[in-house]
Amino acid sequence: MRCVDAFCADCRPLVLEEISRLVAAQGGRCPELDRMMLDYPLRPAKALRPALCIAVARALGAPLDAVLTSAAAIELLHNAFLIHDDVEDESLFRRGEPTLQRAHGLPAAVNVGDAMFSLTLAALLENTALVGLRRSLEVLELVAATLRVTVEGQAVELGWIRSGMARVPGGAYREAYEDMVVRKTATYSFLLPAEVGCIGAGAPLQLRARLRDYGRHLGIAFQIADDLLNLRDDTPAYGKERDGDLWEGKRTLMLLHALEVEPDPDLRSAAEAALSRRRPGVDVPSGMADPGVKTEADVRLLRALLERQGSIALASEVASAHAASAARALEDCRGALRSGEPARFLQALPRYVVERLR
Repeated sequence: MRCVDAFCADCRPLVLEEISRLVAAQGGRCPELDRMMLDYPLRPAKALRPALCIAVARALGAPLDAVLTSAAAIELLHNAFLIHDDVEDESLFRRGEPTLQRAHGLPAAVNVGDAMFSLTLAALLENTALVGLRRSLEVLELVAATLRVTVEGQAVELGWIRSGMARVPGGAYREAYEDMVVRKTATYSFLLPAEVGCIGAGAPLQLRARLRDYGRHLGIAFQIADDLLNLRDDTPAYGKERDGDLWEGKRTLMLLHALEVEPDPDLRSAAEAALSRRRPGVDVPSGMADPGVKTEADVRLLRALLERQGSIALASEVASAHAASAARALEDCRGALRSGEPARFLQALPRYVVERLR
């Protein structure tokens, strides 16, 4: 929606300027590393996470200065996670260009991600001069907890892939998927920006709790929509590898649903075998048996399973339900939000995350 795009477009240059300032202030001793730290942030993107942080703070009456450095730190954190995520998933493309490890090698990519985490902490320490020691430490504590939760979520997903898990015990595939997504994606992408915006504005705990609910539902809807977009072939601006999740063996909501409800044991076994195989060019970890190399036929089989079981339509419905829950949580905060562009951005965001599917 236009108001979301417009607000992100207004915030992004401010955030990029702040990130460039932070790189210049903290770096300088290794120009190549400084340049690579700016690679992902400077690629075409919306800067949705820092925009959410800024929108919450401003809608609650805080000035931009109270959250700009924190918003830039959140964007740095996001891009560091993207670099490590691309390495762990052995992804080929990010935002329409080769991933950092393909362009510069895996060791360099890991090092750049580590450097960006370091820069995030340095940025947050600068907050003491802007919002005071108490709020600065509160933000730093929240970011530290978020880092831990996020790597736990990533560990869960990697564990599912490594173990060959195809079906969740007890059939609780949706609960398992949503728990993983909240930890891996929603916490740092939506809960963290919303709560940091609240801290910058000095919002009361009850309001922060409702905005956390808003962020949680937004994050789940956003990730499901992102998983669905990975299957689409009519979105040329997507910027990532089409069917990349199937090649990588990611356990998306659609895939977990299809494997759970498929009645034919032979078809289900064939799909599980296809899912377990490694993508071409990926080495087998030491000590693990080689499951074989995934082929185009394997990916077609998995896609056909999703379509036959209505898993794509189901996932779209779940995403829409979470977006509606996010909208209701924000409605409970209406009395605390000042009218204006930041509030309109927050109100439009639930619909925006699922509009991408249409």
